[in-house]
Amino acid sequence: MMNRGILRLLLFVSVIIIANSCNQISPHRIPKGSIDNITPYPTSIHEIKKDSSMVEFFSGKKLRIEGLSNLGVSEEVVKDWLLKSGVELEEDFGTNPNLVFIKKDYVRSSQEISSEDYELIVQNDVIIISAYTEAGLFYGFTTLRLMMPRECEYGGCSNGFFLPEVVIQDGPAFSHRGLLLDCCRHFMKPEFVMKMIDNLALHKMNVLHWHLTEDQGWRIAIDAFPKLTNVGAWRTELDGTIHGGFYSKDQIRQIIQYAQARNVEIIPEIELPGHSRAALSAYPYLGCTGDTLNVANRWGVFKDIYCAGNDSTLAFLETVFSEVCELFPSKRIHIGGDEAPKVRWRNCDKCTKRIKEEGLKDEHELQTWFIERIAQFLKTKGKTIIGWDEILEGGLPKGAVVQSWRGMDGAIEAVKIGTDVIVSPTSHCYLDYPLSLIDLEKVYSFNPIPEQALLSPGKIIGGECNMWTEHTPQEMVESKVFPRAIALAEVLWTGPDFTSKNGAYSRFTDRLSSHLERLSLLGIDYGMESVPVHLSLGVSDENLYATLVPEGDYIRGYTHFYEGNTTLNTHNDSVPLGKSLLIDGGGVLSASIIYRGRYLPNPELFYLDGHRGVFHPVALGFVPSPNYSGGGDNALADGRLGSLDFHDGAWQAVQSDDITVIIDLEKVVEIDSLFSHFYRYQDAWIFTPRRVAFSTSLDGNEYKVISEINLEGFGLKNDNQEIITVSSGPLKGIKAQFVKLTAENIVLCPDWHAASSEPSWLFCDEFVVRGK
Repeated sequence: MMNRGILRLLLFVSVIIIANSCNQISPHRIPKGSIDNITPYPTSIHEIKKDSSMVEFFSGKKLRIEGLSNLGVSEEVVKDWLLKSGVELEEDFGTNPNLVFIKKDYVRSSQEISSEDYELIVQNDVIIISAYTEAGLFYGFTTLRLMMPRECEYGGCSNGFFLPEVVIQDGPAFSHRGLLLDCCRHFMKPEFVMKMIDNLALHKMNVLHWHLTEDQGWRIAIDAFPKLTNVGAWRTELDGTIHGGFYSKDQIRQIIQYAQARNVEIIPEIELPGHSRAALSAYPYLGCTGDTLNVANRWGVFKDIYCAGNDSTLAFLETVFSEVCELFPSKRIHIGGDEAPKVRWRNCDKCTKRIKEEGLKDEHELQTWFIERIAQFLKTKGKTIIGWDEILEGGLPKGAVVQSWRGMDGAIEAVKIGTDVIVSPTSHCYLDYPLSLIDLEKVYSFNPIPEQALLSPGKIIGGECNMWTEHTPQEMVESKVFPRAIALAEVLWTGPDFTSKNGAYSRFTDRLSSHLERLSLLGIDYGMESVPVHLSLGVSDENLYATLVPEGDYIRGYTHFYEGNTTLNTHNDSVPLGKSLLIDGGGVLSASIIYRGRYLPNPELFYLDGHRGVFHPVALGFVPSPNYSGGGDNALADGRLGSLDFHDGAWQAVQSDDITVIIDLEKVVEIDSLFSHFYRYQDAWIFTPRRVAFSTSLDGNEYKVISEINLEGFGLKNDNQEIITVSSGPLKGIKAQFVKLTAENIVLCPDWHAASSEPSWLFCDEFVVRGK
């Protein structure tokens, strides 16, 4: 510890010496730092001098350090970064240090003190970082690193650097600030996982939620059950290729040690009772049927799950968790608990016997009993469990932490009954979703504490951004996670009181522009803040025109329209973004994008159809799901077609209901044909309609069915994601002002389906009218 006299001496070193130093080396050759480089933004920043004066450090001298050992496990990480920045260090110097790390003793205070709080002072030629814990010192250094010039990231500070004189007092709003990384759907190399840990630490995120077991792969070595990785870690893809991999115990220990040195806690997720098909493929006796299964090579939810009535299954899981607990020092273990169909349990003698013996009401209570058994076992290992919000169904296991993902209702329910909660709703935190649904501003707008949760006995301890990887191999992960995760990092560190202020998002994006340059120097392949272009559609003289408007100052590019395989030369092949194109018939509007000076590898594509019914009045005979509204009542006649990504915002959908839509063409038209598009993805409970009918009317009162298509049983058990076009076929002599589409929902998932008897989805877009 340093006494007050030494601190006073360090804080008031002669300014004259600094002035002389500045005269020796031109400041134009020395990079300057800034508080505007810091993200997430600190809780409190006081600029000692308001005249933008800067202090020069390490100009032809060594940087004298004291207290580096107070950083504990992070000592070498900090030292290595300083050396890589180009700074020469001196640890045994005697007096007058330039960089001091002070670990303070806890004192009684009326204010709550976080173990991650710190204070950073830059004054004269001294930097002092003080905190109560090693973690606090590390975060104080991280703020210093971000305040330093970005040139320091690649050795560009060998001639010294300038810093503003400031006092920063800082600490997190939430204790749990995490990223879920799904390494099951797509395996990620250990080196990549460690790089993601570096990226989390840079943004003061302190949890890596490591998703290690799934239907599509088991990624953690378990000595007692070698088939889990010999068999369960590998799957045969639909094209015949093999995908897989797993982490040995030595690799896991290395990754954990790497994370600890950066104050990142790794919480493993071992899924149960559902999402367990990889384990069942290795050891079939763990399931209700004992059937031999392949590791799943499709996404979705599967009905084969761990058998809750089998004592051998419980023994298996206890052995697995014993080895997991030996590896991971985290206080909590995530056990999943989500998306577990009960169809196998309902037809399993062992499960029905267990329900009767334990006095349980139904399969939902059986899941609670099953999870409670695992929770009690983990308690003997000094661990508590985290589970997805489905664990609230049938009664919450005692002491469990709830992770709310299906909106915020689970969080509200959980805090009201007194438990701790982690929030990661699909609305704001699912980074596998496209930018059209969750962009940077949407993430930044997230408030982790809903008003209904205030004054409840439980507590929202933090949140996570979730990176599920069904459609995201390793090489795409960084561009999905960043910069959106940085927005959530600021929400969770600085807090919603700060991020919800007027102008906060604009100030954040100003800082982010500089920060992205730092990420480039670090080799982080960040993605975009929002969709690069906005599609604007309009009608003139019965013709559809499309304009792709660039979103942001960093976007440039060109637009083409392709009808079939031929470019429509309406405007000499291509036009700059912001110019309109005539859309005559069906085709693809393609935009080649230049973002921050670099071409994006994939064009932005919009499927359009300038048909006869575009932008005419539409009457809906159903209420679309709020999650799939297509953008409004006119979605089925707006000229934009849905893509294979059913989250693209173009589809309208209902659950269990039929779809009926009428277009008023506003005058009598000769109809050549009518057709519409439906989505099929049965793993997501989306089915083609049972029947489709096309009708016409002259007056809007009496309709005549002109074409009826029976699709009963069409494509059932076909697991592909497909867009199905249903057409009336060519029509002759049909005149009408009103055209009507009726599509009948199958209502419930079929008996053979994993979600048998659950409400089925019907997706539709667009109702296309060909006519004169």
